[in-house]
Amino acid sequence: MECISIFDMLKIGVGPSSSHTLGPWRAGRRWIAELKKNNNFESVTSITVDLFGSLSLTGKGHATDIAVILGLCGYDPQTIDVSSISSIVEYITFSKQLKFNNEFSVSFDPATQIIFNREFKDFHPNGMTFHATLKDNQKVSSSFYSIGGGFVVKEERKRKEKKLEAFECFPLPIQKATDLLAYCINDTKKVSDIVLENERSLHSDQEIDERIAQIWKVMLESMYTGCHTEGTLPGGLNVRRRAFDTHKKLIGDTRYNSPEEWIEAIRNTEVKFRQILKWVSCFALAVNEVNASLGRVVTAPTNGSAGVIPAVMMYYMVIENHDANFDDVKQFMLVAGEIGSLFKKGATISAAMGGCQAEIGVSSAMAAGALTELMGGTPEQVLMASEIAMEHHLGLTCDPIGGLVQVPCIERNAMGAIKAINACEMALDTDAANAKVPLDKVIETMWETAQDMNTKYKETSEGGLAIKVSLSDC
Repeated sequence: MECISIFDMLKIGVGPSSSHTLGPWRAGRRWIAELKKNNNFESVTSITVDLFGSLSLTGKGHATDIAVILGLCGYDPQTIDVSSISSIVEYITFSKQLKFNNEFSVSFDPATQIIFNREFKDFHPNGMTFHATLKDNQKVSSSFYSIGGGFVVKEERKRKEKKLEAFECFPLPIQKATDLLAYCINDTKKVSDIVLENERSLHSDQEIDERIAQIWKVMLESMYTGCHTEGTLPGGLNVRRRAFDTHKKLIGDTRYNSPEEWIEAIRNTEVKFRQILKWVSCFALAVNEVNASLGRVVTAPTNGSAGVIPAVMMYYMVIENHDANFDDVKQFMLVAGEIGSLFKKGATISAAMGGCQAEIGVSSAMAAGALTELMGGTPEQVLMASEIAMEHHLGLTCDPIGGLVQVPCIERNAMGAIKAINACEMALDTDAANAKVPLDKVIETMWETAQDMNTKYKETSEGGLAIKVSLSDC
């Protein structure tokens, strides 16, 4: 069994990709810590980075090279001023000097010292190796793997071993959905109650509330920013931002001055039935347009699927329950995080391993289950909603055009959010005791589907839409 906190599943970071941007960024920072531990950091005179497999094939479109640079500079993806990223990278590219961990300068030319290798490493499709030459001409290297959702591991899985040791701190160990349901039934509790009890073994109540509040703040701000930013997304596809135009038509002349006032403004807007889908789509599109432009979002469980959970939570707040508050947000995130962890334990949340079913499919399942509990569903219905959402994403390929997290990725977030709401409604109208497909079975099926899927449909831009439409066509 593996101990996974909801804060492992919901991370604050910078777009456009959790596995191709956030992961390499965090790997760079971990390498620095490793060098310091071994007393090699201050002796470094030159650096080279090798990217392998999926990190190489779609690395440019996913800004992997930029993420590596920022990680080597020591910047924190949770706190960096995202508006400064372009100037930081431009300076390093022009000067060919990198301030290692923001402590001392080393010669560094990104064009020649970040190497894109097409071959795949055996351990995982998202492999990278950092090399350093020391003052005595000794060379040291260290390899990392970005396994999805911003998770970074070494091949020997030291991190997992630590997780296994830490697992004893969970009073209610959960590996499968059946474990979670058994606790709910035996203790007559909701899913969120069980998850909260486990989180309390890792964090204080104050810390849990503060971290969830920060997660929601970033989600809300990414929706707000996306809905109020017009123009074209970077990268060469010339994709026009759509959330701005859609939002302008929906909100009209309503006045507000902050994301919080914006929520009230939407609540006070007369939302007609056919506009509900437009609002949900708008929320999801907004987040992923921010993500596509190296903005700050919450990996939920990945950057490529970052729009689904905020959109569904916002739907509940402005459509279903105008009295919804932080307690509802907390409950939603607890359930969503736990559902996501079930998929990570039993399958994968990496598109390079499982295609887009591992990103949009998992996020839709997370949102469906969380919304179902807020809507008064039983634990059985929560799991059923999650199963329904994933069932209708099985086999979804990852084929980003130009390696950019834009087409079809942004639209898929809107579709994933709509499917989550639909799955919730179906589960609430069903006697979940008669469910034909248990959540654990759909998780197993998703993993088997991932293993059978051709590699060219796993975030390589070597199949599907990625080869039918090129940057030159745009």
